[in-house]
Amino acid sequence: MSTSVTLAHDSNQALGIGQFAIDFVARRLGDGPSEAVLERVRLFHTDAFLCGASALALRTNAPTLLRAEALGYHDPNGASVFGSRERVKAEKAIAANSSAVREWDSNGTNFGYRPELGHTAGEFGHNDFYPVVIAACQQRGLDGAAALHAMVLLDEIRGRLAEVFSLKTYKIDHVVHGAIASAATYGALMGANAEQIESAIGMFVAHYIPWRAIRAGKQLSDSKGASAGISTEAAVLCMKRAMAGFIGPKDIFRNPEAIFRFFEPTTEGAARWKEAGDSPFDLVLSHSGDDFAVMGMHFKLGLYEHQSAGALQGIIDLVSAHPELLAEGGAKIDRIDIVAYEPAFGIIGNPMKKDPRTRQSADHSMAYIVATLLRKAIENAPLPTGGGANDEVWKALMLDPYDYQVADSAIFHPVTREIMKKIEFRHGGPEYDAKSPDGIPTSLVITDGAGASYDSGLVMYPAGHARNTTANLRDILAHKFQLLGELSIEEGGKAGQLVDHVEALPGMDANGVRNLYDFELGSRPGYE
Repeated sequence: MSTSVTLAHDSNQALGIGQFAIDFVARRLGDGPSEAVLERVRLFHTDAFLCGASALALRTNAPTLLRAEALGYHDPNGASVFGSRERVKAEKAIAANSSAVREWDSNGTNFGYRPELGHTAGEFGHNDFYPVVIAACQQRGLDGAAALHAMVLLDEIRGRLAEVFSLKTYKIDHVVHGAIASAATYGALMGANAEQIESAIGMFVAHYIPWRAIRAGKQLSDSKGASAGISTEAAVLCMKRAMAGFIGPKDIFRNPEAIFRFFEPTTEGAARWKEAGDSPFDLVLSHSGDDFAVMGMHFKLGLYEHQSAGALQGIIDLVSAHPELLAEGGAKIDRIDIVAYEPAFGIIGNPMKKDPRTRQSADHSMAYIVATLLRKAIENAPLPTGGGANDEVWKALMLDPYDYQVADSAIFHPVTREIMKKIEFRHGGPEYDAKSPDGIPTSLVITDGAGASYDSGLVMYPAGHARNTTANLRDILAHKFQLLGELSIEEGGKAGQLVDHVEALPGMDANGVRNLYDFELGSRPGYE
């Protein structure tokens, strides 16, 4: 029995996504996701929840502003924001909550890689969109099991789109795939029909495409973290309008003047502008078993751009094996050479990122991320040794929000800045590029003052990567959850209670889901 549905390139894929979403939510397709799939999405949701709650407790700018904005749109039939039981317009709650989830840039990442089908577009994306599901379930009175099931659906649609169409190639922001998935999932949960979901997807693609301008520049702005929230707000509003009777552009994936065929035309020359033509891809969506997109997604074990994970693993491996490198405050380290793939080099290695002055720029700077980890290794020496040492070192050095703080000058820490001067980062060329997005191909060599070299070798699957088989992922995640939980509540509070609260999602009844965000949010002003 087939465990997937194929939406062929010569079919109306927008309508097909709508019908798939409806059937998936109604559990009409096979046996559904396996327990392993449901457990993995549960962990990603816990991760996202605690990222969002801690970002708000530390009073980060965009999430705080968007939350306050949402609370001005009262709607007794709406959804809630983090730290509140008040009901507000669903699209406003989603914008605020998704922005908070994304603010730290520390939640899950997909790689757009499914080689067995030749679907290797390699588009990145993140688990920013679970608030869409919670909002719909709060509005419809659905329980935690239904919410978890719908989160699998949302990740499946956006994850599979990432495998077949590379938005970044055309300087379009990766949140487009998540917004399309959000419209479909929200619509299915809210009782929309397939034609209405098609209209919503068509409206979003025709009216609201975000460009990567939000991520360009020397010092990044609030737009970088809020992109998912803002785009999803638009997608949900499109879905609401479609359900009210607004008819959007149909068959948007085959529309010759929408982004998909415009950038990847399926006809030649002048014929490109004619109505005839197929979508540039087939879309294969799983509905049962283990082979879901979420199973290939990467957990970030702290706050860092995912493309730096290979370098972080290399540093941890080297300083664990050669603790003498940390002696004398790291003075023995003369040079650090990092080699990686594109787009890692272009995104977190360009010269503009060698002097970050905002948190959003620092967490997109390879030099800053690696130097900060090394500074923490020096401060925490001697590092754990013996069995399970790699896991213990990851936990001991885990990068947290305070490692990117501007107010207390973490970003300008003299030790960090001195180490940054010793870092050289270069592109590894076709040899490295060919190994992505299968892994995060990175190598790192530390040279000491005497000229001795310490080589990490090629790192492909660092801890947190879906293909990593050496790290105790659950143990490291438990540490991360506790760390972020402590930042989410008032000092001295019981972080474990908040972690247990969100981890209990699968067993919650409708009232539990309705009150999922009703917890006492901490307030730690002055972080920025």
